[in-house]
Amino acid sequence: MNNLQFRVVDSHTAGEPTRTIVSGGPKPEGENINEWIQSISKDFDRFRTAIILEPRGSEVMVGAHLLPPADPKNTAAVIFFNNVGYLGMCGHGLIGVVETLRYLQRIAPGTHSFETVAGIVQAELFDDFTVQLKNVPSYRTVEQLPLVTPSFGTVHADIAYGGNWFCLVKHPMMNDTNPSKSQLLKLATEILEQCRLTFPEVDHVELFGPPVTPNGNARNFVLCPGAMYDRSPCGTGTSAKLACLAASGELKPGESWIQEGILSTSFEGSFEWLDSTRGIITPFVRGRAFVNGDLNVVIDPNDPFAWGL
Repeated sequence: MNNLQFRVVDSHTAGEPTRTIVSGGPKPEGENINEWIQSISKDFDRFRTAIILEPRGSEVMVGAHLLPPADPKNTAAVIFFNNVGYLGMCGHGLIGVVETLRYLQRIAPGTHSFETVAGIVQAELFDDFTVQLKNVPSYRTVEQLPLVTPSFGTVHADIAYGGNWFCLVKHPMMNDTNPSKSQLLKLATEILEQCRLTFPEVDHVELFGPPVTPNGNARNFVLCPGAMYDRSPCGTGTSAKLACLAASGELKPGESWIQEGILSTSFEGSFEWLDSTRGIITPFVRGRAFVNGDLNVVIDPNDPFAWGL
């Protein structure tokens, strides 16, 4: 039996890795991205585990599967996934995909549109290789929901959508310039467990506090599905945060918001009202990715861990 081979390109966006299948990946059945993700998750999930899990990958990594778009006016379709499953959207991941396509000389600076499970996302690639996403409509649904955690007492959470569902909590632990990652994970995990009792659609927790750099507006720590934390400021999390700021009147349309992540890297965010009566915004998130690997994946049929541990 011959080895199966396919190509992936690695990048990181503000410290958070993305591994993009650029050729040789599975061809799902269906006519649009909603049908493709069902086909991939049912029939080709081993490609996800092969490149994300050990011994080839890392549980913190996010994957992206590039596909031809259903609508030829769009640049590509992208299905995002991680160590436990599939994501509606991934902001840092799409910035990584754009940089990957630039590295492969498939796109040039300009505006490009991508089909994601969450909807169409536009990405403007600038001459300095930064990328600004025009994300899917985002909004807050609940303000200051009390949640009682077993170890940290009562916290108050906003529930918001930014391409994924978030539970956002301002917490004193984030006031520390070098907080314990293990304690943040414990806190965020307990918050998620309590939040999902009422809002099962929520799968991310965003803790936030004051910035640590002179130009920042806030710093966050984002718990992602699979019990990993985002090294970047999280593109969909920044979108959800912008929706909360807009709903509370703390940020005006067009104003800049510098969102730091736990590594003190940052995204620049802003918003426009899509429907001010209903509190729905169009968020914009700008950041930079760097390609740091170009790999020909080899699946040896004799390797018991070829498809991941």
